[in-house]
Amino acid sequence: MLRGLASIVSQSSATNLLTLVKRNRTNLTLRRTIFASTALILALSIRSYSEPQNSADTTALAQSLLGRWDLTLKTPLREYPSWLEITQEGGQLRARMVSRWGHARPLPKFEISNGVITFVSPKEEEERKDDMVFEGKLSGKMLAGTTTGPDGTQWQWTGERAPSLKRNSAPKWGKPVQLFNGKDLSGWKMSDPAATALWKVENGTLVSPGHGAELISDAKFEDFKLHVEFNCAPGSNSGVYLRGRYEVQIENDPEPEGPTMRTGGVYGFLAPSPEQPRKPGEWQSYDITLVGRVVTVVQNGQMIMDQQEIPGITGTALDSHEALPGPIYLQGSEAGRVTFRNITITPAK
Repeated sequence: MLRGLASIVSQSSATNLLTLVKRNRTNLTLRRTIFASTALILALSIRSYSEPQNSADTTALAQSLLGRWDLTLKTPLREYPSWLEITQEGGQLRARMVSRWGHARPLPKFEISNGVITFVSPKEEEERKDDMVFEGKLSGKMLAGTTTGPDGTQWQWTGERAPSLKRNSAPKWGKPVQLFNGKDLSGWKMSDPAATALWKVENGTLVSPGHGAELISDAKFEDFKLHVEFNCAPGSNSGVYLRGRYEVQIENDPEPEGPTMRTGGVYGFLAPSPEQPRKPGEWQSYDITLVGRVVTVVQNGQMIMDQQEIPGITGTALDSHEALPGPIYLQGSEAGRVTFRNITITPAK
C-alpha cells in the first residue's frame, strides 16, 4: 500500500513539473513574441520618422543651392575658373556649367544624396577618356569638394555664390584712356611670355599670333565703355574679354557655331541681334558698355545687344572672382590672324 501511495505521489509531482515546464515555455515564447513585435514597431517608427526628415533635409539643401556659383578648380599646376548654375524645373534639379574652357552647357547629371552633391561634366567636353565627376558639400555659404584630373589625381574645388553686381545708380563717366599707344606693348603683358607665338605691333596695330598667348592689360576696371577696332582674317578667331571674364566673340570660323558663339555674341550666353554680315579682312568696331553684369554692344554703329545681363564667366576666363575689377584681355590662343587698333576705355568714376 505504501508503494502504491508513493507511486501516486510520484506521478502527481511529475505532472505538476511537466505543467510548470509547459507554462514557462509558453511565457518565454510570449515574451519573445512581445519583444520581437516591439522591436519591429520601433524600427518602423524610426524609419517612418527618418525618411521624412531626410527628405526635408534634402529639400532644404536643394533650395539653398539654387542660383549661380563661381567655382575655382585647384590643380597641381594652377587654378582654373569655372561656373555653375542650379535651377529647379518640375521638381527636378537641373544644372548648367562653364568648365575650364568652352561654353555654358546643361549637365547630364546633378543630384543630392545624404547631403552630398554630385554633378558630371561629360568626357567629350573635358577632352578626356572618362567623365569628370564632381562631389562636394555645402559648408556655410561655400561649396567645397573634389574631382579628379585625367590621370586620376585628386583635384580640389570650391564655389562661392556669384554676386548680383546690380548697381544702384547710373555711372558717371571719367576721361577716355588709350590702352594701346600704336607703337609697342606698353601697358600690356602676355599670359605666357615663354610662348613661341607672341603678339607683335605692325603698322600701328596689335597682331594676334594665333595659337599663342593671350594679351592682358596691366590696368583693371569695374564699369566702363570700351571702343576697339578689329580686323579678322578668313578662318580666324579671337575675342575681347571684359574684366578678363566675359568674352565678346570675334570670329570667321570655317564652320561657325551657334548664334551665341558668333561675332558680337557674349560667348555661350548671349547672341547678337541682329547678327551682322561677316566681313573677313575688313576693319570693324565694337563699342561696348559694361555696368555690373549688364552689357550693351554696338557693332559698326549698329546696336546688336541692348542692356543684356551676362549670367556668368565665359570659357578661358582669367578667374571667377566676379566681384573684383579685372583687365581687358585679347584672345591669342585661337587660330588665325586678328589685328586690333584704336583701343580706348572710358572708366566709371
